[in-house]
Formats: sequence, structure tokens, C-alpha cells
Amino acid sequence: MLEIRDLRGGYDQVEVLRGISMTIGAGEIVAVLGSNGAGKSTLNNTLCGIIPSFGGAVHFDGRDVTRSRYTDIVAAGLIQVPEGRRIFPNLTVLENLELGSYLRGRGRRAQNLERAFAIFPRLRERVAQRAGTLSGGEQQMLAIGRGLMAEPRLLILDEPSLGLSPLLVEEMFDLIKRLNDEGLTILLVEQNVGQSLEIAGRAFVLENGAIVFSGAPAELLANSDLKRAYLGI
Repeated sequence: MLEIRDLRGGYDQVEVLRGISMTIGAGEIVAVLGSNGAGKSTLNNTLCGIIPSFGGAVHFDGRDVTRSRYTDIVAAGLIQVPEGRRIFPNLTVLENLELGSYLRGRGRRAQNLERAFAIFPRLRERVAQRAGTLSGGEQQMLAIGRGLMAEPRLLILDEPSLGLSPLLVEEMFDLIKRLNDEGLTILLVEQNVGQSLEIAGRAFVLENGAIVFSGAPAELLANSDLKRAYLGI
């Protein structure tokens, strides 16, 4: 579904991504792991067209989207739930969710709202509440619900467990697995190595903008030098 070949990118003249290549097949959970500053969010934003690439190619469902506008990438079904949630705090829960279907899924907004509320019953309870008054866990639910409103074909989740309590982290990873079981393809970008490797089918480790490992989670867990050097475990 997603093919990345020798992707380079960054900010102004500073290159952050240094030749990233990976593929994601339909129905997979693929984990991208790495420490702060490894280039994970830069990768996400380059894939989504938020920042331009310096070189290389990105193909989504057979279509070259390397230099496509971010609006066209969203319309194609490549959706990101960004790090830090990025909800609209002064809008209600309902308004935040409806904005998720601004470019894609608008014709099925009512059905998708019901699906979001079925997945996150607490959002239904707080439908008229301003998003900025929600707890951290509820805001993360809202961010994912907003992403689902766009009917993603591939969903990028950037640090979905960040700032959550241990109990909510467990619930978040259970949710990600459930969404995948329903057929959603997921690119999971996380610092939570243990939980990510439990649900991912394949993993990539990113360090200084380059991939230093790709393979099955069991291979990564069996490599103590790699875990210590790049993941701090």
C-alpha cells in the first residue's frame, strides 16, 4: 500500500531523513521506533506532504504522491494522527470530529460519527464539551476519532501513548490492535518499544534519519546490542 524509496527530507537546508526505504502492505501494523530526534515525526510529515522532500519517492496505493499537496494525500486516504494530538481546544468534541471529514468521508459523516462514538463512548458523553477541557486520554481518543472520520486507508499514529497513564497505554494499544483486526493498515511511530513490538508485524528502527534495523519484532528483541545502542533497553 505504501512504498518509500530513498526518501530524503528535512527543514530548510538541514537534511534530517537520509535515504529512508520501506514498504507497508495492506492490513499490516508496521512500527517505526527510535529515540527523540531520530527523525520519526519528520518522516510522517514528509509522507503526508506537510514538509517537502529533498529527494526519493513515495508511492501510495500505486500512485506517486512524492510531490502531492497534503490535501490530495488526505483525499487519497493517507491520514495522520499527529504527535501531541493537535485538537482544536476551543471547539467542541463534535466540531473536532466533524472537521476530520472535511476533505474525505463527508458523505458518510453521520455513520462515521456513530462509529467513532461506538469506539470511544466517552466522546459521546462529552459531545458538546470544549475539547480543551478533556483529560489527556480523552484528547487522544478525540484525535484518533477525528482521524477515523476521514475513512483512512492507512493511518499514521505518531506517539499515541505519549503522556498517558500505564492503564490508558494498555487500552490504547488494545484499540490499535482492534482497529487493525478490522482491516485498517497502520504505521505506528512510537517510543514505547515493548508495547509496539507486541502488536506489530514488522519493525524499523530509525536513528539519525536512517534505518538501522528492519525485520520481525522477534529479531529485534533477540538483538541485545541493537536494543541497547538504539532503543535504550
